[in-house]
Order: sequence, then structure tokens, then C-alpha cells
Amino acid sequence: MSAQRRPWIVGVSGASGTPYAAAVLRALLAAGESVDLVVSRASRLTLLDETGIAFRDAHWRDDLREWLARGADGKPYAFPPGSAGGPGSDDGPGSDGGPVSGGGPGSDGGPVSGGRPGSDGGPRSAGGPAPGLGDVRYWAAGDLAAGPSSGSYPAKGMLIVPASTACVAGVALGLSKDLLQRAASVTLKEGRRLVVAVRETPLNGQTLKHLVTLDDAGAIVLPASPAFYAGATHIQDLVDFVAGRVLDAAGVPHRLYRRWEGELGGGARDTGV
Repeated sequence: MSAQRRPWIVGVSGASGTPYAAAVLRALLAAGESVDLVVSRASRLTLLDETGIAFRDAHWRDDLREWLARGADGKPYAFPPGSAGGPGSDDGPGSDGGPVSGGGPGSDGGPVSGGRPGSDGGPRSAGGPAPGLGDVRYWAAGDLAAGPSSGSYPAKGMLIVPASTACVAGVALGLSKDLLQRAASVTLKEGRRLVVAVRETPLNGQTLKHLVTLDDAGAIVLPASPAFYAGATHIQDLVDFVAGRVLDAAGVPHRLYRRWEGELGGGARDTGV
């Protein structure tokens, strides 16, 4: 008997910061994690504006491949397809689930170690190609009968990256106006890990109250706030730092950024600055 599938649910709301979501998705797949993806209607406008990609329910797999291959600087194929498990290959593990709204699970390449572009826009020496889609299920945001809408649906937890203030308010108030908000409410009521990577500035008092409500309910509020001690030399490094902190909060191993080791100037030394 095969092990029960327990994915991470990744919700992408309409806040600016779609490169954060792409970095989290790449790293989850590189770690061999199963992913259930929910892309809100508002986030499609943001994705179109920030990347030029029109995310479509009927063609979500092709659009997701293109999105994950794009770097934070907007360059296509910053994470090029690999010969083993990159977008477009068909040699990875498939999904064990059935069809879902907006597309069905399947195999599009196995997880491989993900890389990141260096300061010259090319891959770092320690990196690699973007992972394939592996075990990804996509659920349309309007499908309130989807698996993640129920507490009996097995899941490890949920990562909302990026989280808009409207999304934060909806989850804090329990509105469940779409699948993203409903899945977040289910995650909280089931006592599972919910990471909310809020991406807005400045924050007004009402939003701060909503964030406190989420914290009181057990969510991890994680502002999309990059640090600079890791020796960033490229915009992708800043994006990867935030994505890495999201994965740290979820307990998923990764190699997205240089960790602090108690040594001043370590990041600058490692990057040759």
C-alpha cells in the first residue's frame, strides 16, 4: 500500500511578490514535497503585470512551468529546463490522485536540486535547473468543493505567499470567500501549520489587528522582508531569502540562502565583495 499523499497547500494572493511564490514552489518541489496550488483571481492580474504570464485554469501546467523558469529579475529561463526533472521533462514521479478542477495531477519531471541566478544573471555553480512539476495538484480558486476545503483532506499545512492585506483580513475574519481563504481557515481549525507571508507597506492599524488575530490563532506571520547579511549580489538572492524563511517556518529543508554563523562579514567574504 502506498503512503498517503500529504501535500503543502500553497496559496498565492493578489499582493505584489509573485517571485516569492515561485521561489517557494521551486524549493518545495526540489525537496520532494507534494504541492496543492491555489492561485487567487486577483493574483492572476499581479502575475500578468510582474511576469507577463497569463495564468489559465485550462493550461495551468504550461503556465506554471513558464512561471517557475522565470527569475526574479523578469528574465525568462533564469531557471532553465534540466535534462532530469526540469520543466518539460517527463522522468519524475507522478501524482497518485484523480482529476481536479482546472486540471489534473500528473508527472512532469522529478524533483532536482534547485539553483538561483548569480550576479551575472546565470546559474550559480552550486545550483541547478528548475525542478519539474512533480506531484502538483492545481485547484481553481472558485472551487469550494475542492479537497483543501475540508478538514478531512490530508495536508501538512499551508503557505500563503505572498499574502495581501485583503487576504489577511479574509482569513482573520473567517470569511472563506474563495478556496484560498477557506483552505487557510481549515488549516487553522485543524491545528496545522499556516505561514502567512504578508507583503504590504505601510500597514494600517486594522491590518495590524488582523495579523495579531492570526498570530493568536496559531498562524506564523512572516513579513516578506529580506535581510542583507547573507551577501546578496542579485535580486534573486533577496527573493530566495524570504522564500527560505517561509520554508524554515514550515520545517522544509532547503539551500536558498547563507545562514548566519556568528561571524561578521561572512556574507561579503563568501561573495568576494
